[in-house]
Parts: sequence; structure tokens; C-alpha cells
Amino acid sequence: MSYTVPELPYAYDALEPYIDQETMHLHHDKHHQAYVNNLNAALEKHPEVTADVVDLLKDVDSIPADIRQAVINNGGGHVNHSLFWEMMTPEETAPSAELAADLEATFGSMDAFKEAFAAAAATRFGSGWAWLVLNAEGKLEVVSTANQDNPVSNGQEPLLGLDVWEHAYYVSYRNLRPDYIKAFWNVVNWNKVSELYAAAK
Repeated sequence: MSYTVPELPYAYDALEPYIDQETMHLHHDKHHQAYVNNLNAALEKHPEVTADVVDLLKDVDSIPADIRQAVINNGGGHVNHSLFWEMMTPEETAPSAELAADLEATFGSMDAFKEAFAAAAATRFGSGWAWLVLNAEGKLEVVSTANQDNPVSNGQEPLLGLDVWEHAYYVSYRNLRPDYIKAFWNVVNWNKVSELYAAAK
């Protein structure tokens, strides 16, 4: 099975001024492409592995040992970024009524959720992601993962993710990761998050 980088669902400059065009070109065309190239190269060594990459990440022990870390790193990079592009939009969106109610019930308020998510993103040491997930008990939870690890490997369904690798924000924000995190809320595609939430429920 061979993977390709999906097209962006909007123009490279569509998320400006919050995420700049240069970053989108580098992030999508270079970084995501590298994960796909490395994932395909790893899987070529084991043509008997035909499961979808998401299913492989849900059961990492099923991945042949000699390519396991490469698939976790690069398969995770592909899955995470494929989601990330869809989780952003230049349009103004809002959570579904059901998701909004669950966020308020779980975190106390929408602002409290955003604070918890921002804290997870800001305190992730080094490279990684912040996530809103539906956990194994069917409850909303904010988590962070290292590198390109995906929450499905921990039995969680990702609903919203923020890439906090430096390549995601350094052109515009330099070392000011909290400013990037704050700007992210202006481009969140709540329609996609709500769709993922409904499917996961």
C-alpha cells in the first residue's frame, strides 16, 4: 500500500495572517511529503503488511519490528498532518450544539477548555502535538503526544490537534509558541471537529 500527501482544502495563503503562506508550503509540501516518502519506503520492505496505517497505529505490536518505529514516526506524521489540514479553515465555524454542551460539561466552559488545550500545547517539551480526544470511556479529554505519536495508539480518538513542532510556526512566531497557540483558535474548523466527534460517539 502506497500513501500520498492529500491536497490542501484551501489555498496556501488562506489562513493568513494566523498561519503564513511560506509555512504552509514548507509544512505541507516538504515536511508532510517527507513523512509519506519515509512511510512508503518502510512499508516496501514488508509487502505482506496491507492494513491501513491508522489500523497499524492502533495496534503497533502488529507492525514488523524492523519497521515499527519508522511506521510510528512517519505513519503518525502522515495521519496527524492529514487531519491537521482538515482541522483548519479560513471560514468562521462553531462547535455543534452537542459538542459545545459536552465541552462545557467536561471542562466547565469553552474558555476553560481552550485554557487546558493551550496548556497542553505550551508545555509539550520539544516536538509534539496537543489534542482534544474522545477517550476509551467515551469522555472528552485534552492530551499531548510526543513527536508524531497519534492518540489512536493509546485507544483515543483524535478530534482536534495542534502541531507544536517548530516547523509549524517558526517563520511567523519564532520562539513565541503561546502566540501561535492563541492564533490557532482563529482557524479551527469546528465543522470537521464536530463531524469527528459525532462519528467517534
